[in-house]
Amino acid sequence: MAQQAFQPRLIFWELTRGCNLRCIHCRASATQLSSPDDLSNQESLKIIDQLAGYAPFILVLSGGEPLFRKDAFQLARHASEKGIKVALATNGTLVDDDIADQVVKVGIRRVAISLDGPDAPTHDAFRGIPGAFDKAIEGLLRLKQRGISVQINTSVAKHNAAKLPQTLELALRLGVDAFHLFLLVPVGCGVQIAEKQMVEAEEYEAILNWLYDRTLDTRLELKATCAPHFFRVVRQRRAESKRKGEEIPELAAHGHGGHGSHAMNAMTRGCLAGTGVCFISHQGGVFPCGYLPVEAGNLRRQSFSEIWENSELFASLRDIGNLKGKCGVCEFRNICEGCRARAFGYSGDYLAEEPFCLYTPRAYEMTRAL
Repeated sequence: MAQQAFQPRLIFWELTRGCNLRCIHCRASATQLSSPDDLSNQESLKIIDQLAGYAPFILVLSGGEPLFRKDAFQLARHASEKGIKVALATNGTLVDDDIADQVVKVGIRRVAISLDGPDAPTHDAFRGIPGAFDKAIEGLLRLKQRGISVQINTSVAKHNAAKLPQTLELALRLGVDAFHLFLLVPVGCGVQIAEKQMVEAEEYEAILNWLYDRTLDTRLELKATCAPHFFRVVRQRRAESKRKGEEIPELAAHGHGGHGSHAMNAMTRGCLAGTGVCFISHQGGVFPCGYLPVEAGNLRRQSFSEIWENSELFASLRDIGNLKGKCGVCEFRNICEGCRARAFGYSGDYLAEEPFCLYTPRAYEMTRAL
């Protein structure tokens, strides 16, 4: 049955798995050279024509390293001309003056650059190549000089979690528009490093509370990705202020409903996998998100509308009544839903409860007491 009530808000497109870095957390398990299995130029242009029927939405060109695709800017221009808002997610190391000029020319709205720490030793150790930090900063500054909106993406793991305040300070000094945290999900080569690099659930909760505090005193747009229970934290913290008779603070401009949110950040609830978000692989596979490796269909065999509107996988994710365990009875399930990719990574079941959430729902406590 068609599910036309659900419209894509963010589509992430892995243009290629080719990359010049060796990030230990990479979802794509990137290889240095582009794959011969990458969608061709003509296939990619046809996909954009199909996606245009759902415009306006945000198309994030990613990888690997999307700048490894020689036709990346042609695709970006084509999408922009079709009324699609285009963003670019890059490691920043390849952004020279020519690349920065082309970003402006083809109408890319925002560039997200990955910085996984406030200094070169922290970032370079995670990215696998010495000098990556300095080159990323240089690329970022070139984009800012041309008036491009820039955000910093930080993948949070044990090696850099304690340095988040300094990384945020760096973002403020650089004058970027947004700061996004990505909580590590055990997929790609992340499967091998998950146990060693994943922050514990208690630290995870502390980070989300820290982020909430920063939404109150930081002018940057802030967003936690792959951390849907941030929405629970926000509700709990604001309810706590109300109970204490404190003035409920107004949220600053950030990615969870703040009055100054950029479209890249605007989200109404936690996990949007398969409901407002999907991911297109370099081979044309369509997935609920880039971290949930269960395929809904393939654009080499099906149209995007057929997959988006009729996929049984997407239908199952769109019905929160299908959630299991704590998530299934949680009073916050409508705004959170738990990370479906993390549930899959730990249990093999994308409808299972979020394994990194400390909260025990009231209904779940009652069930256990019986």
